[in-house]
Amino acid sequence: MPLPTSLGFAGAFALLNLWLAYRCVRIRVNGPGGVGDLGIPELLARMRAHANFVEYTPFVLILMVLLEYAGGSRAWLQGLGAAYIVARVVHAFGMERPKFTMQFIGALVTWLVLLALAVWAICLAIHAEGRGGI
Repeated sequence: MPLPTSLGFAGAFALLNLWLAYRCVRIRVNGPGGVGDLGIPELLARMRAHANFVEYTPFVLILMVLLEYAGGSRAWLQGLGAAYIVARVVHAFGMERPKFTMQFIGALVTWLVLLALAVWAICLAIHAEGRGGI
């Protein structure tokens, strides 16, 4: 099967997205209902955690797919994908804490994963260019 690592993480990212959305919906259903943050700080924090996940995940997933297609190390892709999932869960819980330690750690690991994937992709592209590939 082509791209099994990326396919597995695409599914995992989709499940994480559903969980983050559910955390917002649960407050709305058990509260006053409506649209937006409803002036509820906990809902605003959960909405931002969900939106933040949606902002970063496409870049992470696209880079993972392209790197796997280009023959990138499955072990590295699995490690970076797992780190990204853990980072986003830590970030989501950290958004609701008064101290920003968990939020910062989650954001930092997210940035490091994205940076690693981006640099890896650029290096592979340069290497392919040297062989006449690009």
